[in-house]
Amino acid sequence: MARTPPPFAAFEWKIAWRYLRARRAEGGVSTMTWISLIGITLAVFALIATLSVRSGFRAEFVDTILGANAHASVYASAREDEFGRVVRTFPDYAERAARVAEVPGVDRAAPLVKGQVMANANGRNAGVEVFGIAAEDLAGIRRIVDPETGRGDLARFGEGLALGSGVARELGVEVGDQVRLISPEGVKTAFGVSPRVKAYEVVWIFTAGRYDIDRTRAYMPFDEAQLYFNREGVADELEVMVSDPEAVRGLAQPIAEAAGAGAMIWTWQDASGGFLRALEVEDNVMFVILSVLVLIATMNIVSGLIMLVKNKGRDIGILRTMGLTEGSVLRVFFICGAFTGVIGTALGVVLGCLFAIYIDPIFSFVNYVAGGGVWDPSIRGIYALPAKLQAGDVFSAMALSLGLSFVVTIFPARRAARMNPVEALRYE
Repeated sequence: MARTPPPFAAFEWKIAWRYLRARRAEGGVSTMTWISLIGITLAVFALIATLSVRSGFRAEFVDTILGANAHASVYASAREDEFGRVVRTFPDYAERAARVAEVPGVDRAAPLVKGQVMANANGRNAGVEVFGIAAEDLAGIRRIVDPETGRGDLARFGEGLALGSGVARELGVEVGDQVRLISPEGVKTAFGVSPRVKAYEVVWIFTAGRYDIDRTRAYMPFDEAQLYFNREGVADELEVMVSDPEAVRGLAQPIAEAAGAGAMIWTWQDASGGFLRALEVEDNVMFVILSVLVLIATMNIVSGLIMLVKNKGRDIGILRTMGLTEGSVLRVFFICGAFTGVIGTALGVVLGCLFAIYIDPIFSFVNYVAGGGVWDPSIRGIYALPAKLQAGDVFSAMALSLGLSFVVTIFPARRAARMNPVEALRYE
């Protein structure tokens, strides 16, 4: 008794390979195969490139938030001071900061004094938001004190200002230059409040990686900020850093309780949640659109296989009369279509990964060819197009492309398998 060959036996692969090597007379089939291959390659490449840029943009955006801002800020609710004025400050900021720092999961809590002033130097003006902070607390803000992106001497922070690179560029100053700060809330006199003007030396220039931060922010020693902004003995808020910023919502309630009465909390997710949700919606929409692009590319496999089945009708009839089962014929043509999908997917994955890895020189080349100005940091916030290659994104693109390739291949392969050998050989 003859033994039935197993599925995807060697002879099925040989027949499929013979069909894939189209002769000159079957150039149409060969052309369709190449079109399918190139289409799938480009679609998978576009999908991986888009997913990697999306991941990189979110990671860079979040990193600039967490590396240059508080993970959570504790504010004071409105109250009246002894003169009947409405204030929003913490007179007992040291005790509150100490209690917050003891909350499990909190790395540190630092009191801040904040104010908006006009900076002046070299006949130029720039609006600046000044953060008054202690030197030891400033050292914990990673993106501000990074020696690779900053310049100057942080050890001299107590003698002057740390200035954003955008502010320094706008004012035309460097480390060692003097900058005058002008505040409308200055000295109180019998004739009213006169503006306060004071000159400070620039001791550190930082680049946080966010255009809006580098363009508007400066840091001042905490004690000096209290004097300059008339905050003697008080702090405007507490800057809280936690060990796991993604889980900061779970720490909001314990931090608020530790801060005491009259304290309100605002996390980085509250401040940037709308933008992050918009990014997530955009990511999902882009994935769906590019999935349709992959589907369109795989549909070319159907066209090529239909042409192949039509050209090989006589061969199918002969193979069936020789004893090939419907399953064997189906697998032969399935291999033909799936082979195109596998090779196209593999090439697309290679191109997509290379794009993500070498995105900086690629982007520099595109920017050079376009004459510059391709990426505007004032609009997008960050200075360059980032990319982050993640195994999950690559796997999703591969699974989508291979899955669609295999599914669309089944239909023309079934048509070939169900072809009546008598009809196929009638006019031969």
